Amino acid sequence: MKNKIPNYLKYIYINILVLLFYVLIYRFLFYLFFIELDNTHFEKIKKAVNLGIRFDIKLSVIAILPLAIFVFVVNHNFFNKKLYKFVGNLYLTLTYLSITLFYFFDFGHYEYLNSRISATALRFVSNIKISTQALFESYPIYRIMVAIILITFLAYKLTSYIYVKLSKTSHNNTSKKSKTFYIITSILLFAFGIYNSFTNYPLRWSQAFFSQNNSINNFSLNPILYFFDSFKFRNESVNLDKTKRYYPAVANQLELSKEPFNFNRRVIFPDSISKKPNIVIVMLESVGVAPMSYFKNPINTTPNMDSIMKRSVVFSNFFVHKAGTAASVFASITGLPDVDAVRTASRNPMVIDQRIIFDQFKGYEKQYFIGGSANWANIRGVLQSNINDLKIFEEGSYEIEERVDVWGIDDYDLFKESDIRFAQLHKKKKPFIAYIQTASNHMPFTVPVQKESFKILKEDAFSKQELKNAGFDGIARLNALRYLDFNVAKFLQRAKKSGYYDNTIFLFFGDHNTAMSKVDNYKDEFDLGIQVNHVPFFIHAPKFVKPNVISKFSKLVDVIPTAASLSKNSYTNYTLGSNILNTSNKNNFAFIFNSVNGEPSIGLLKDDFIFTKKLVTKKSSLRKLSGDKRDIKTEFPNIVKSMDSLASGYYHATKYLYLNNKKQQ
Repeated sequence: MKNKIPNYLKYIYINILVLLFYVLIYRFLFYLFFIELDNTHFEKIKKAVNLGIRFDIKLSVIAILPLAIFVFVVNHNFFNKKLYKFVGNLYLTLTYLSITLFYFFDFGHYEYLNSRISATALRFVSNIKISTQALFESYPIYRIMVAIILITFLAYKLTSYIYVKLSKTSHNNTSKKSKTFYIITSILLFAFGIYNSFTNYPLRWSQAFFSQNNSINNFSLNPILYFFDSFKFRNESVNLDKTKRYYPAVANQLELSKEPFNFNRRVIFPDSISKKPNIVIVMLESVGVAPMSYFKNPINTTPNMDSIMKRSVVFSNFFVHKAGTAASVFASITGLPDVDAVRTASRNPMVIDQRIIFDQFKGYEKQYFIGGSANWANIRGVLQSNINDLKIFEEGSYEIEERVDVWGIDDYDLFKESDIRFAQLHKKKKPFIAYIQTASNHMPFTVPVQKESFKILKEDAFSKQELKNAGFDGIARLNALRYLDFNVAKFLQRAKKSGYYDNTIFLFFGDHNTAMSKVDNYKDEFDLGIQVNHVPFFIHAPKFVKPNVISKFSKLVDVIPTAASLSKNSYTNYTLGSNILNTSNKNNFAFIFNSVNGEPSIGLLKDDFIFTKKLVTKKSSLRKLSGDKRDIKTEFPNIVKSMDSLASGYYHATKYLYLNNKKQQ
């Protein structure tokens, strides 16, 4: 029977099997070096392996299918012309190259964000220069390029060998009837390889998300298939009917007018402060609560910020809506969460024009500081289109520039340059509101060996197990956080020396948590997938607020309304944030926009519950924030209804305001 199979079909089958073996190698490497399956039940690992192999078979068949169709058309002639050999070898070599590149990017993406590559990764292409430089500085790109070239060359030699080997064997003269049988059988086998299921439904990416353990789910996925499947997550357009239906739930929480679509709230302070206080908002790059020693991390990671927070107002249940720096900058500036399912709202030219509170600080000098370029993620567009007379300080505008990596100058120099400008304005008795975007606590973690009192920890400072228990994957990530901690304290020391400290309200928030192992103090949040959203927020202003810990839920869009209210600057709030220091309002919830089982979802944290609803399938769940993580929505139908209305209302209100909060109304 083997000898009766035409050689051109053997060529197809052999290449599918070889490609499958190649893809399985990457699955094995991912298992060895990237995922943690400690204490994972063997049955779940077995299921993940089974699903993973099925996904890999599907990919292998899809990848070879175009070549198979070509071979079916030319059949026996495939081994008779050099052109066909060239076409076959070229196609297969490019296929191996493409798959190799995908997996290399996937491994880097997972190391950075603890998630497999998806269509959301296209946001990095928008700033190709910055992204490329970040790659070169964070990874051994030249060695990787050599490896890719070598793999591609070996793939070419292997595909050539298979072609030559089969072309030298005797060619079978099959009848038309036999040829038809073989081709139809092959088509059916290919169809089954792609469908890959004995049920009424084909193998789908969503089946990989069968466990509450994200590591096992990520191991199940095939990143290439998932990348293309995730393109279906297109953004829902504005739905006026749903916005109107759910508006009362949002209006009740934010104390809005009962009239639909009226989000405007005028906040007036008749007893405004005669000497206007300065406002400095500091975005702490990649800082969540889990890695901070203030929040009981077992390693003394942030002693300086710990001390500062004890003299500040700390919001212990503060959450960002979405994991990503661009998303956090957009939300904190505009007062609207980023609910773009594929890229980021800052990159959408249709939504960056907004009426915002930051622009309403009359008489204030408005400034934005970043170590690198403000072109990153179109942040320049968000800032300049919404804030009049804003001065942007970026690479090329500082007095002394020692560029350390892709993110420009490091945090030490960024804070130093900011202090110079603040001191100048203080001498002129000119109030200012400023936004400082840090970056040193980000790959490639460029940290000096020593800077004044700061010294890096050496590799042997902690064992691998100690680092893992604290959530860190290595000493480099820990040193980067310690360096940021040092620079925050140094910045406040400079502020005192320059004279503007007493009359300044400092607001510090983390833009998202870093990639971490599960830590004991926040294991429930890790299980629920919201550890990346839980970040620190503290207000340091000893002359304006007394130290306190506020445990009610709060969110990123509340930062600037709170700053304006604390400084008693009157404003009109057109969006979804509110003053979280106001104890009389009902605003005690956090809105989450993330992924549940690989699907874009909205979520709501309120009381001791987390409600989630997928945007495509509309499947929802209700779970306790602590304790048992089973779905209890059938037990609390009224709570589900209430939280669904608020979460859906917040989401649809955001979509509505994106296009209906323009400055020219």
